[in-house]
Amino acid sequence: MRTTLNIDDRILAIAKYRAIEQKVTLTCVVENALRDTFLKPEEKSAKIHLLTVKGPGVKPGIDLDHTSSVLDIMDEL
Repeated sequence: MRTTLNIDDRILAIAKYRAIEQKVTLTCVVENALRDTFLKPEEKSAKIHLLTVKGPGVKPGIDLDHTSSVLDIMDEL
């Protein structure tokens, strides 16, 4: 399946170097990294306590259910 991803430039450079080293495609390196991440048994993580505070809430126009709208607003800052 063809997909578009935003990848940090440093990580992409490492992945490209790894592909050259292993004489495989960049796609193969990315697939293997994802496979290694998602198919290994999950480790138990410590519980995290989140501190909440009162405030006016989310600014008008920001829909936290739609990441792209949040990213668009962040790009404007």
